[in-house]
Amino acid sequence: MSNSYEGKLALLSITAFVAVATFLHLIASNYYCTVGFAPPDLRRPSSDGCDYSRGKWVFDDVSRPLYREEECGFLTAQVTCCKNGRKDSLYQKWRWQPTNCSLPKFDARILLEKLKGKRVLFVGDSLMRNQWESMVCLLNSGASPVDRKMWKLGVPFSIFSIQEYNVSVEFYWAPFLVDSNSDDPRNHTISERIIKPDSISGRAELWIPADVLVFNTYIWWMNHPTIKVVSSDGGWNSTEEVDRTVAFEKVITTWADWMRRNVDRAATSSFFVGLSPIHHKGAYWNKTGGGGGCGGETLPIAADSDGAVEMGTDRGLLEIVKKVIKGSGIQVTVVDITAMSEHRKDGHTSVYTVRQGKLLTPEQQADTASFADCLHWCLPGVPDVWNEILYSYIVKP
Repeated sequence: MSNSYEGKLALLSITAFVAVATFLHLIASNYYCTVGFAPPDLRRPSSDGCDYSRGKWVFDDVSRPLYREEECGFLTAQVTCCKNGRKDSLYQKWRWQPTNCSLPKFDARILLEKLKGKRVLFVGDSLMRNQWESMVCLLNSGASPVDRKMWKLGVPFSIFSIQEYNVSVEFYWAPFLVDSNSDDPRNHTISERIIKPDSISGRAELWIPADVLVFNTYIWWMNHPTIKVVSSDGGWNSTEEVDRTVAFEKVITTWADWMRRNVDRAATSSFFVGLSPIHHKGAYWNKTGGGGGCGGETLPIAADSDGAVEMGTDRGLLEIVKKVIKGSGIQVTVVDITAMSEHRKDGHTSVYTVRQGKLLTPEQQADTASFADCLHWCLPGVPDVWNEILYSYIVKP
């Protein structure tokens, strides 16, 4: 055997060893929900006008996650997947890379300085609460422990405040934005949902004044193609069945009219966050053997393009939002999270969550077909990216 051949063989062996060692390190470092913080992220900030909704997920175990689950004591048990028994942490380590630019690095101190003396209010359903909890944890890393406080009030409010900056970050439960029979923040498990599409002022007066307003409404519309609507001249017992899209447009019009009359566009930055998808049908990504949709999923849906993947999301509702905003003349930025989130079948709380305030039992966790929550998201996780986009709009010059 020649020396040249032996040299090539040795080099090949070393290369193979390094590749295997790297793979094993990746698996070992991500199997358990114990992760470390990252060195500074030197990615180029985005330019104005970037379409953040199009891009791809990039595995990044250097700059992700942006905070530790165990070090943010403000998270609810619904989203603390590692604490609830999830063993892998790969879902925490994906960074969203827009196609033609990059998101600016989230810096809690910069955002807190920008928000000093201000009130930030998230209004919407449990996905908006998911995003609010994410923002609380992101800001939590930039404040000293003695300055951080959380209040949960009797009204549909939860308030996180940082005294050093005199800033409050609040959540208000309003799944339909308008009045409904589902407005109790704790007891809203109602099979027959009813809305008052013309009635918003009673609750909305609590939303102002605010310096940043963030809204959503979507998932509560998806139970049925129609919804019960209170007749304009009747009470809760006088209802009619209305097509979902018709009722939705009426609600968004009511919301937009209220925004136009009550929100000072020069003093308030307003956002509408798009549609968070549900991964309850594994057939959408060719999953075999059932398993409750997102149950057992540990990787995003691979895609050859930066576009959306079909997940049954009713995109027409977001088009209604855009149309009404444009027609009403209000200044609201739509944060389109749908396509990016549709790839993340791995990021849901699945069976690592609570129901009716109780952690799922081992038997329930084993039955993913019956108990997997493929709607809400683990934290750290996907909603952190939604807030990175929000951050880019708030801190830009």
